[in-house]
Amino acid sequence: MTAAINFDELQGAADRGLAISYHADADPDRPALVSAWDDRTFGELDDRANQLVRALRARGVHAGDGVVVLCANRPEFAEVVAATQRAGLRLTPVNWHLTAAETAYIVDDCEAKALIADVRFAATAVAAAIEAPRATVRLAVGGPIDGFEAYDDALAAETGDAIEDPTLGWSMLYTSGTTGRPKGVHRNEAPVSAKLAARMAGYRPGDVNLCTGPLYHAAPLLFTLGVPLLVGVPVVLMDGWNPAECLRLIEEHRITHTHMVPTMFHRLLALPEDVRAVADVSSLRYVIHGAAPCPVGVKQRMIDWVGPIVHEYYAATEGLGTFVDSETWLKKPGTVGKPWPEDQAFVGDEDGNRLPPGEVGLVWLKAATIGRFEYFKDDTKTESTYRGEHFTLGDMGYSDEDGYLFLTDRTANVIISGGVNIYPAEVDAVLLEHPAVGDAATIGIPDDEWGEAVLAVVELRDDMTASDELAAQLVGFCREHLAGFKCPRRVEFVAELPRQDNGKIYKRLLRDRYRDAGPA
Repeated sequence: MTAAINFDELQGAADRGLAISYHADADPDRPALVSAWDDRTFGELDDRANQLVRALRARGVHAGDGVVVLCANRPEFAEVVAATQRAGLRLTPVNWHLTAAETAYIVDDCEAKALIADVRFAATAVAAAIEAPRATVRLAVGGPIDGFEAYDDALAAETGDAIEDPTLGWSMLYTSGTTGRPKGVHRNEAPVSAKLAARMAGYRPGDVNLCTGPLYHAAPLLFTLGVPLLVGVPVVLMDGWNPAECLRLIEEHRITHTHMVPTMFHRLLALPEDVRAVADVSSLRYVIHGAAPCPVGVKQRMIDWVGPIVHEYYAATEGLGTFVDSETWLKKPGTVGKPWPEDQAFVGDEDGNRLPPGEVGLVWLKAATIGRFEYFKDDTKTESTYRGEHFTLGDMGYSDEDGYLFLTDRTANVIISGGVNIYPAEVDAVLLEHPAVGDAATIGIPDDEWGEAVLAVVELRDDMTASDELAAQLVGFCREHLAGFKCPRRVEFVAELPRQDNGKIYKRLLRDRYRDAGPA
């Protein structure tokens, strides 16, 4: 970020998807991206984005079309983001931990015309392309992928000059529901206010942002790539996270801003005291976290270490909720903040009627502040989510007498492990395909490191006998059909699962039963 930003001019550029171009024109040699793969200045990033727009257009991808990116935290990911923003394209990043079948579903469901994939995930990309015939434009990043063109060759054939008809694009990320099928969260996004972003994060000349999480997630994409580059702040990209490397990068690059999830706090605090004692984190001025509940004790220890610079948000792919700084949190430990404006979030019943302070209910969020979203090609799910201007994700909580929101259960069934949502219905469906399984209920149990761990409670068929070998076999079966992070850490066998009168399993009773069972 430079001191010479004209925010009115920058906002005008951002409204057309050209924030990168604004900074490239002002200071083309200023670093924009630093990574283990390669670096980019703002001038280089701008040129590459223009080249990619032209390469896509030459292959029939135009404003309004969908583009999928399956890529690690490489500079090319940022190039795809910058290109789609200025070309009026709809961008869908895909979690590269997903299986080929899961990836193929998203590529096909979002109606992508282009698939840009990292060679690291070549097998997944090839399998997904077969099942998504609309994605006729296929570009390979970092090396050859069967059936894909080389990304660098496609760009090299084009000029990096400014395109003549910039149009603001948008992103459509996928989030799963309790049915297990992921849904695209679709809205025509308004550009972020550059002035507000700079003010909230306290950006100033010389700042550097560290991207700790994978860019396919909404939070890293926004907080540690989108917003910093919007206001001209360089971004250091981590290729996989570990605590020692995080501390090294903070010291080496004099990192001032970063985003983390509570699991990262836990792992940093678990480092030996002598390691943390010599780590130079004095450059940090702003650490923001979210994605999962943070234990009060963990956050308190983090603030004790780095200072009252820890900020928290409550939000989801679908929309924004609340925000709280360290000073306020220390007065109200455990709060996720006070809604602003007042009707941005409230606690209510299933019909959206407000509940009094202290009473636990559903948390309702207002969509109007960032635009009403819809679940792509699912009007029924969209309408069932809303009550007037507000929607709920099924999260539970309460407000205190001063209006501060506290969460009690992020959802009734969804497991949040390491900041990632895991939907039990998906795991249950796979387990029920195994010939030994009569019925199954997947739940989350407390885990000091991950927040929650995945536990599968299984009722076997009458002719089957429980054993450690069978438990291992069921875990392996899940790993054949699901991404690893979704799979159970442990399997428990029961004679009969608790059921309601209508046959539905009482997962709440199972969670209560296994809550104190120890790590999975």
